[in-house]
Formats: sequence, C-alpha cells, structure tokens
Amino acid sequence: MATENKKIRALFCCAVLQNFFDLPGDKIPDVLKATGQLLRTIREMPGVDVLGTMDDDETMVGTSPNGWPWTFYILADVPDRQTAVDICGLFRTSEVGEYRLWKYMRIEARLGRELVMPE
Repeated sequence: MATENKKIRALFCCAVLQNFFDLPGDKIPDVLKATGQLLRTIREMPGVDVLGTMDDDETMVGTSPNGWPWTFYILADVPDRQTAVDICGLFRTSEVGEYRLWKYMRIEARLGRELVMPE
C-alpha cells in the first residue's frame, strides 16, 4: 500500500523591525531588494508552492517588534518541516550590505494542514 506524501501548509509571518525605520532613506531600497530576492528564492525552492502573499503596510504603519500585527505574510505549501526551517533561515543568510536581513525583519512560521471539512 503506497502512502501519499502530503505537503505542509505554512504561513510565514514577517515583521519589519525598528532598524529598518532607522535607516537613511537611500539605504531602504537595499532592504527592499533583498526582500524581493528572498521571495524569488522561496518561489524557486523545490517542492514549494507559494499560494499567496499579503502586505499589511497600508493599514499597519510602524514596527512589529512583538510579532502581531505582522507586516506581511507568505502562505505556501512546503514538502516538509525542514523546508519551512530553511525558509526561515533565509533571513539569517540573505545579505543586505554588511548585515543580514534579520537585522531589519523577523519571521515566524505557523505549520499545519489545509482545513478541509467533510461533505
């Protein structure tokens, strides 16, 4: 009997930190470009299906140092827990000048499964 490998539904919650807002205006595009590259990297990871993103920056202004409210979200199906861990790890390794992205943003992943109700 073959077992079906089900993907894990992952909600990546991302918060912009005060260090981002403390940047001089001419350095902000560097963080935004690094974030764009991060999103492209996630979309290109094997077995990852990005279902959608949501940016809350128009109705939530300022930092999210304690998480809620989050600034932006990425909803994806990932093949396994390690892939979710790897996605979170991108914030540790994505370079922004002499720093890493985690100086400016934080991430937390919620893992579960698709909510399906019986007929």
